[in-house]
Amino acid sequence: MRIIKKLISTIVILIILSFLVFALMYLAPGDPAEKRLTSQGVVVTKEVLEAERQRLGLLRPFFVRYGEWLFGVFRGDFGNSFKDDLPVAPKLLQGLKNTVILGGFSMLFALITALPLSVLSAFKKGKTADYIIGILSFTGNSMPNFLISVLLMYGLCIKLKLFPVIATGSFTGLLLPMISLGIPIAGRFIRQFRSEILMQLSEEYVTGLKNRGVSSFYIVCNVLYNSMGHLLVIAGLQLGSLMGGSVVIETIFRWPGIGKLVMDSITARDYPVIMGFVVIMGIIYVVINQLTDAAMKGLDPRIEAFHE
Repeated sequence: MRIIKKLISTIVILIILSFLVFALMYLAPGDPAEKRLTSQGVVVTKEVLEAERQRLGLLRPFFVRYGEWLFGVFRGDFGNSFKDDLPVAPKLLQGLKNTVILGGFSMLFALITALPLSVLSAFKKGKTADYIIGILSFTGNSMPNFLISVLLMYGLCIKLKLFPVIATGSFTGLLLPMISLGIPIAGRFIRQFRSEILMQLSEEYVTGLKNRGVSSFYIVCNVLYNSMGHLLVIAGLQLGSLMGGSVVIETIFRWPGIGKLVMDSITARDYPVIMGFVVIMGIIYVVINQLTDAAMKGLDPRIEAFHE
């Protein structure tokens, strides 16, 4: 019953979100028909413009357009692009695949970087290593990813010519977008992971392990195991933001992800693509949150008992 309630509430939230975005685009300045004709080099007259608006369905009432679009989404049809008349769904899926690749590698980079540094910082609390890692964490978290990307591009692409300026489909082309997106996340992870590990280190079981002369490696393994539920929540919540926050990086490096696709669609007033993006990102957020919740309950059965 609880799963059904969550599913219904999720669908209602997505419908409300889509309606608000549809209304904002309806009220936004700019004419998709005029934008399309201008980009094609067509001489825009009043008659031509009215015919194009009629063809795109822009002259129908707002609620009729929204209702047709919504029922199409329930059938798996996101409509056709205003820009090139191609189906929206394949374009979104291709862009989503590339964004998942970039986001997955960025998250992996952030975790591999943050986990050992946060452990070292917590176990060396108040010492030189802790202060150095704290400065690095603060710096990485404070720098916006577009600034990191510009610095990396200037130093490694233009000056040293080690990487391509425009990201290619190879791993080499993926490295700089991955690092640019991963550094701020790693900076946040270090601080959050350190706090959780310090909390575990203050527990009585850690004191008992130390008094029995257990090796530091075994203590670290136990602390990480007992912290895993909270660390998973932190990473899971950040993953949803990562998927939606890669727009700037994809645009700078010309990475063909869903973020770049939607930015190009905003410029072209391609409303079907924008609406499809909103729905897909909403579903991704919900799925990630549900998977994170399920994983937490699997790692710590007390959470399930508490909800019951």
